[in-house]
Amino acid sequence: MVNRVYLIGRLGAEPETKYTPDGTMVVNFRIATDETYKNRSGEKVSKAEWHRIVVWGKLAEICGNYLAKGALVFIEGKLQTRAWDDKGGNKRSVTEILASNMKMLDSRKNSNDGLGPDPSDVPSPDDDVPF
Repeated sequence: MVNRVYLIGRLGAEPETKYTPDGTMVVNFRIATDETYKNRSGEKVSKAEWHRIVVWGKLAEICGNYLAKGALVFIEGKLQTRAWDDKGGNKRSVTEILASNMKMLDSRKNSNDGLGPDPSDVPSPDDDVPF
């Protein structure tokens, strides 16, 4: 069986960084993917799909330090669904992508604000990151 997701999209907001009680970093963000097609009357229609991304450990540190709203990213991971009861006793659930790999696709010249890091300066999660 295979549970693997590959997405290319843009961040809809700044990444949110949190820490577990034992100090492990987790970063959450959402990316939008879009598709364009023609409807039955021949009009061009664009549709965006939003995806919740969860990142842990070294990769979370990289995402928290280098990603920003509007950044174009490649995400590789797996689907994960969590379920819980809210304060009112209602059943709730959310499906997320648990990321195992991230690549920044914007270059400094092509980023939205022109001030983002050069993707070649961003360490890989496999590198020995000094933080």
